[in-house]
Amino acid sequence: MPDPEQPEHSAPPSDSESDAERRRRRAQFLRELNEAKALRERVQPRRARAARMRQAMRMRTFRW
Repeated sequence: MPDPEQPEHSAPPSDSESDAERRRRRAQFLRELNEAKALRERVQPRRARAARMRQAMRMRTFRW
């Protein structure tokens, strides 16, 4: 159940939430996302290798 103190979808960001704060939270999220991807590659090496191979194939077959 969502925490009543932290509404998931509140009104549009107020003036109190500055651009810098939003960028800081976004940077934190992206860091954690990259960390999670790296961890998944370490714990599932075969699946990660297959994903890299699929990506390489997509890049080779991409038409400029």
